[in-house]
Amino acid sequence: MAASKRHFVAVIGGAVAGSVAAEILADHGIRVAVIEQNTRPYGKIEDGLPRWHVEQRKQEYARIDARIKKPNVVFVPSTKIGSDLDFKELTEGWGFSAVILANGAWRDRNIGIDGADEFIDNGLIYQNPYIYWYNHKNEKTYDGPRYEAPDETLVLGGGLASIDVVKVLQLENYERALKARGISASMHELEKKGISAFCKAQGIDPASLGVNGCLLVYRRREQDMPLQQPPDNATPEQIAKTEEVRRKVLRLAREKFLFRFQDRRLTQGLVVENGRLAGIQVAETHVEGRKATPISGTEHDLRAPLIISSIGSVPEVIPGVAMKGEYYEFTDDEVARYKANDRVFGVGNVVTGQGNIRVSLVHSQKTTEQLIANYLGIGEEGDGSRDISGFTAAAEARGGAQAQAVKEKVQTLPALSDEQIAAIDRRIQEHHKRAGYEGDYDAWIKKVTPPDLE
Repeated sequence: MAASKRHFVAVIGGAVAGSVAAEILADHGIRVAVIEQNTRPYGKIEDGLPRWHVEQRKQEYARIDARIKKPNVVFVPSTKIGSDLDFKELTEGWGFSAVILANGAWRDRNIGIDGADEFIDNGLIYQNPYIYWYNHKNEKTYDGPRYEAPDETLVLGGGLASIDVVKVLQLENYERALKARGISASMHELEKKGISAFCKAQGIDPASLGVNGCLLVYRRREQDMPLQQPPDNATPEQIAKTEEVRRKVLRLAREKFLFRFQDRRLTQGLVVENGRLAGIQVAETHVEGRKATPISGTEHDLRAPLIISSIGSVPEVIPGVAMKGEYYEFTDDEVARYKANDRVFGVGNVVTGQGNIRVSLVHSQKTTEQLIANYLGIGEEGDGSRDISGFTAAAEARGGAQAQAVKEKVQTLPALSDEQIAAIDRRIQEHHKRAGYEGDYDAWIKKVTPPDLE
């Protein structure tokens, strides 16, 4: 029997971690089916990385494409586990040697206030659908939810993803205000130059445009924001340097994009008017380490036309998949093995819950600071390039290490017979037929890519 037919593994999710896992397995003679819920496999690169990162997105698309087109890899698009394909049927009935969950973290962490989700799309929006809308809203074929970007929106968060949301709001509001003055300003131009610099070049005082700006609210101190991480076993000097960088990053972002910021505020309750969420009640906090404790007697209301929660992402709930809190129930050994089935493994953000692109802690502080500056568009750009490949390189390295460990486990499993392989192939062909996929990956991507995708 050919080595490439000894094992057959299903990888759920085709983006960074999933495609890296598929490549590692395929390069070791293991057949792989990449089962992707969307028509395109790019995940957060397409739907979570804001559309001003044009060149970086194209580069990452090409890397993912190259991995999925490897020999021994077959792509299965438009197949969502839990709706198009039952999880138990896949893991127990298809006959795969193993199944790898690499479907990322697409579910926003709950805002943490009882009853808040009753106001979704009625004063409350979560980050993931909001950025998805922003990335696709200009496509003629887009038929998803439509959102607004009202001035003075309140954003709950503190990490890079929350500043992405803030930038969307500020760019939308200033583009609209400038247009009202008869000045055309594209999103790309405003984002690259910065709102302040663009207005100055036009001889306009930004304050005269009447935009008050959105408000970013964070529960700890500004120097605690997870924009830069200290190294492991950091010295007091290294911690102080990290805190200094965090303050600097926030200051530069505020100067360039003109948003407001309030730290040490913890959400305590909802402000509801006429059946709509009209704001939140917050309290000032006492911060000790990572703990932020509300201070009694400091409660007050923050009213806003819209609340956007950007406090983190966790894996989606899949019918039939056991959960432990917000996460799938994996073991705590060197391999993320699903507790209910020892042939199901986890790779990437589906294990860590890190739903946005994160920078590796192995980078030096100086390198990390530059990556963050490039990502947020607040650095000295020189020739105009903004390399943020360090973010996805970290995800690739983490996913690769996890996939290597899974690969070693798979290679110890009994070989599949020709009949078992053929049975899996028949099932895959059924899903190809349902999705309209004819087996030519490049032709498929060309077919399903909107011509006006930004």
